[in-house]
Amino acid sequence: MKKLLATAAALGAFASSALALDPGDLKGQQVSADDYAALISAAKEAKPPRNGENYVFGFANLQRDIPFCVKTEEGIEANASAAGIELLVTDNRLDGATALQNAQSYVQRDVDYVIEFQTDAHFGTIIMNGFNEAGIGVTAIDIPMPGATFFGANNPRSGYMGGVYLAQAAIAEWGAEMVNNGYLVVGELPQSGPIPAMRTGGQIAGFLAIAEGFPEDHVILIDTKNTLQESFTQMNNVIGRIPEGVPIMGLAINDQSITGMLRATTQAGRADDSLFVGMGADEIETLVTEPRFIASVGYFPERYGNYLVPIALMELAGIDVPPAVLVNHVIVNEENVCEYYDTFSCGEAPGFTYEFPQEDFEAHLAGLRDDPDLQGVENLIPSS
Repeated sequence: MKKLLATAAALGAFASSALALDPGDLKGQQVSADDYAALISAAKEAKPPRNGENYVFGFANLQRDIPFCVKTEEGIEANASAAGIELLVTDNRLDGATALQNAQSYVQRDVDYVIEFQTDAHFGTIIMNGFNEAGIGVTAIDIPMPGATFFGANNPRSGYMGGVYLAQAAIAEWGAEMVNNGYLVVGELPQSGPIPAMRTGGQIAGFLAIAEGFPEDHVILIDTKNTLQESFTQMNNVIGRIPEGVPIMGLAINDQSITGMLRATTQAGRADDSLFVGMGADEIETLVTEPRFIASVGYFPERYGNYLVPIALMELAGIDVPPAVLVNHVIVNEENVCEYYDTFSCGEAPGFTYEFPQEDFEAHLAGLRDDPDLQGVENLIPSS
C-alpha cells in the first residue's frame, strides 16, 4: 500500500514529512487536526475546491432515522467539521429512485466528493454514471457501486463470526441434539445484491460449521427489507411453522432486523425457546436488556466518519487508496460491552468459550471465489 506522500513531487511543494498517514493506518481512530490540515493542503494542491474556497461533500444517508445510520452521519459530520469541510446531507429513504434523485442534486450543486449509502444494487450503475460524467469521486458504504471506492463490512467474516457464536451459544444452552431439532431463521436483504448476501451466507455457513448435522431444511430465510417492522412481520409469519418447544435461533443482516424478529418471538410466547445474534452492535440498549439477544458483531458505525472523510481527501489528493477498505469486527456481548460503549456496564461471561474456526472459514472463502455471482468483485472477498 502506498504511503500518502512518497515524494515532494507527488504533491507539489508539500513537504514529504508533513503526511505520516497511510490508508492502512485508518483503524477507526479520528485523525489529528494536524493530519487533517495536511490532507486538506495536499488535496487542494492536486484538486482545488470547485467553489474556489472550501471543499463541499455530499453524504447520501441510507435512512436518517435508523440508529446505525444516525451514528454514521454523526461521525461523518464530526470529521467534516474537524477538517473544515462543508457537508450536505440527504436521505435515500431505503429507496433506489430517491437515491438517484439525491445523487442528481449533488451533481447540480457541484460538490467535490460524495459518500453514498444506498441500498438498491440496481441503481448503482446509473447513479455512478452521473457522478463519473461530473468528475465527482465517490465512496460507497456497504453496498458497492461500480467505480466507487468501497467502505464497509467484511461481510464474509462478520457473518461467519455471528453464525459461529450463535451455534456455540445454542449448543451450550440446549445441547447439540436439541439444537439439531431446532430452526435457524435468517433475515436477508436480497435487494442489495450479492455483496451483503455474503454476510447472511456467512452467517449460515458459520452456524453449520459448528452445528454439525443440522438439517438444512430447518434453515428459514426471510426478506427483512432492512427494517424492524418488516422483520417483525416476516418472523411472525414463520413462527407458526416451527413446532412448540424446539429452539428458534435467529441471525439477520442488521440489529434492527434482529430486534423485529426478537419482538415477534416474544409476542408469540416463544422467547424462552429462542436465541438471537445481531449484526452491527448499534442496538446496544436492546442487547443489554433483552436476555435472548445474546451478542452482536460490532461494526462501530460511530467510527465510520473516521475512515470516510480521510479516504475522500486522500482521493482528492491523488493518493492511491485500496478499492476496498474493510471494517475490523469484534463480538460484542454482555461481558465486554463496557469496553466499547462506556455508558453501559459489563455483565456476566457467556457459558461457553467462543472460538473461531479459521480453517473452516478459509474453506468458505474459497467457495466464494468460485461463485459466478461474485465475478468482478473479488476484491471484496477477504484473503483470510
